[in-house]
Amino acid sequence: MRIARFTTGDDPRFGAVGQDESGATVIAVLEGDPLYRAPQLTGEKLALEDVRLLAPVIPRSKVIGVGRNYADHAAELDNPLPEEPLLFLKPNTSVIGPDEPIVLPEQSQNVHHEAELAVVIGRIAKAVPRDRVSDVIFGYTCANDVTARDLQKKDNQWARAKGFDTFCPLGPWIETDLDPADLAVRCRVGGEERQSGRTSQLIFDIATLVEYISAAFTLLPGDVILTGTPAGVGPISAGDHVAITIEGIGVLANPVVAAE
Repeated sequence: MRIARFTTGDDPRFGAVGQDESGATVIAVLEGDPLYRAPQLTGEKLALEDVRLLAPVIPRSKVIGVGRNYADHAAELDNPLPEEPLLFLKPNTSVIGPDEPIVLPEQSQNVHHEAELAVVIGRIAKAVPRDRVSDVIFGYTCANDVTARDLQKKDNQWARAKGFDTFCPLGPWIETDLDPADLAVRCRVGGEERQSGRTSQLIFDIATLVEYISAAFTLLPGDVILTGTPAGVGPISAGDHVAITIEGIGVLANPVVAAE
C-alpha cells in the first residue's frame, strides 16, 4: 500500500494511493493516522492532481542518518570506510515534502544533494534483533539528505551541515509493501543524472542498521532512518530542480531557492 499525507487546503489527511476503474490515480482517504491505527477507508476518493502532497511523515522524535554507507560515495570524498555504521541526527524541522523548496542557507557556499532510501519506523523499537526488524518497519520512502559540505568540513561534526530547515525532503509517499534489498536509487538535477546506485551496494544493510541503531536509541513510530547515498553527490544552486527516484516507490522532486 502507498500511504500519502496530503491537504486540499484544510488540515493534513492520509490516504492510500492507487488507481480507480478508469485507470486514473486517486487517493482513497483514510481515517486518522495509519501509524497509530489500522488503515480504514472513509469511502472518499480524490484525484491525485486535486491534492497537494505533503511530507508523508513528520518524525515526532528524530531522523537518523547513516554516513558513508556506500563504498563508492566514501571513496569520492576520500573518506575511509566505517567499521560500524556512522550515525548522525537531523532535526524534524528539516523535513519538507514534494515540490517544497530546498532553501540554500547564507552560511554555506557548497550545498549538495544526496539521494537515499528512507526507512519509516512503525512501532516502538528497542534493541531489535535482525530477525525481527521487519516487524518494526512501517514502510519506505525517498529522501534527499541535503548537506552543506563546506560546513560539514568546517564544523568537524555534522549537526549544522545536515540540519538546516528544508534539508530533509521526504516523499512522495510511503510504500508499505516493498523488498528493499536491491532497489535502484537515482538523482537527477535539471534533467542531468548525477547519482545511480542500488541498495544491494549498502555496506550495512537495513536489518543491520535497525539492529545497531535501536541498540543505542529507542525508535518511535514515525522515526526515519536515512540509509546512505551512492556516489555522484554534487552541488545544487538556486534555480535547480532535484529529482530523487527510487525503484518501487516513485519520484521526490524539489526546487532549489536562495534564502531571502
